[in-house]
Amino acid sequence: MLDSSVFLASPQTQPLLNWDSFFLSNSPSGIENYEEAIASASQVLTTWMQQQTQAYSGLDPAVLRAQLIAIDCCPEQGQPLANILQQVSETVVTHAVSVSHPHCIAHLHCPPLTASLAAEVLLSATNQSMDSWDQSPAATMVEQQLLDWLCQLYGYSPVADGTFTSGGTQSNLMGLLLARDHYAQQHLNWSIQQQGLPPEASRFRIICSDVSHFTVRQSAALLGLGQQAVVTVATNRDYQMGGSAVEACILQLQAQDLIPIAIVATVGTTDFGSIDILTELAACAQKHQLWLHADAAFGGALILSDHHRHQLDGIAAADSITVDFHKLFYQPISCGAFLLKNRDHFDLLRLHADYLNPEGNEDQGIPDLVTKSIQTTRRFDALKLWVSLQTLGRQTLATMIETTIDLAAQVALLIESDPDFLLAAVPAINAVVFRYAPPSVASEQLDKINQAIRMQLIQAGFAIIAQTKVGDRVYLKFTLLNPRTTYSNMEEILRRIKLIGQALVNNDAH
Repeated sequence: MLDSSVFLASPQTQPLLNWDSFFLSNSPSGIENYEEAIASASQVLTTWMQQQTQAYSGLDPAVLRAQLIAIDCCPEQGQPLANILQQVSETVVTHAVSVSHPHCIAHLHCPPLTASLAAEVLLSATNQSMDSWDQSPAATMVEQQLLDWLCQLYGYSPVADGTFTSGGTQSNLMGLLLARDHYAQQHLNWSIQQQGLPPEASRFRIICSDVSHFTVRQSAALLGLGQQAVVTVATNRDYQMGGSAVEACILQLQAQDLIPIAIVATVGTTDFGSIDILTELAACAQKHQLWLHADAAFGGALILSDHHRHQLDGIAAADSITVDFHKLFYQPISCGAFLLKNRDHFDLLRLHADYLNPEGNEDQGIPDLVTKSIQTTRRFDALKLWVSLQTLGRQTLATMIETTIDLAAQVALLIESDPDFLLAAVPAINAVVFRYAPPSVASEQLDKINQAIRMQLIQAGFAIIAQTKVGDRVYLKFTLLNPRTTYSNMEEILRRIKLIGQALVNNDAH
């Protein structure tokens, strides 16, 4: 029998606390405190937005760090939430990047839809855990319903399935994990889940383009294949990987006694938005019995557009698809999905735990989502997308996406018409890569000038733009995800870039 005195404080030493006041519950104090907390947080955000005139406060990183270090993360005694939220407002929210600002155009970092923010309130407060039906009864059904719709949207048959993920990194890892294990099972009669990597694993190779996402290499490393397993193929002038180049790569690998196991098609590269030639890659994968994974984290949203859907022709032939909703579906981070052409392939990672997915669940029509994921506890992120899709509808979402693509095309023409700028490529979606490059200035000097232009824009709080490289030269990048960004906004930013650039050139001349 346990001696409770060993681990329980005496009644005299236990503080008398109203536990209801700390949680959202059906008690009057729990509900009242929750309403006050949400109202206070909402007021912090709306006040910040009302006062928001810049994309960033411009505060120096060292000063920002010093301000935050001065705050005690966990004091001995707590303080009223209203005081803490005021402190957060002054030290954190004030210095957050304003993702809804028209000049916040650096990364694939979208302004979230108001409908999705409302859904966030609901999903965080109800705190459903997607690892078992008894922790998320309705949520489980909603997620599965949405996954079925997504599979249909991308052209898959009813035997397809999927799972929600934290985003492209996790989805790409899952695609290559299943590609690796499927190859070992089908061609080597080997279960990696049970036996570990086979002796042939050091010869496994994954083929992708030379502008594919870094998570292909990251996944290969995490899967025990090493980055050496990733073989990149040169793209055409539009930064697309085609079938003939992949075919040549496969034959070369086979001649070296190496084993191609998968092709990764990029559907929207991070820098250029370019989309590989999916129909050619699908034919190549089928010919050589290779797994085809489509990384559509960026470009997957084009499926909603009647005008741009054709760019995804062939995606239904992919064995797996990555799609992110915290990009062009305008969801708060994080929200993504991994779709699988044949749900039976999930068996490669299926595990049984009596406390999560007891035997007999399927007989009662209860889905076990945990068997399809490399996560156990997961948020009910599907609710954000579910609410957003129903609130806006496909046509409105498509118009949002098309607006940003049209703007990118217009901005590219504006850049191309100015002799002081050099456009890297015609935008395939809504990413514009260019360089401030007056003809009279040396390339090495222009690298430093373009770096300085970006930092001055950020430090002034005027605009958040990105920096990348094309070859070994420094370029700038606009990622135009925000439909509220206008042509006038872009004219203004380009004017400021030229002014800063001219000043830097003049300073170097003296």
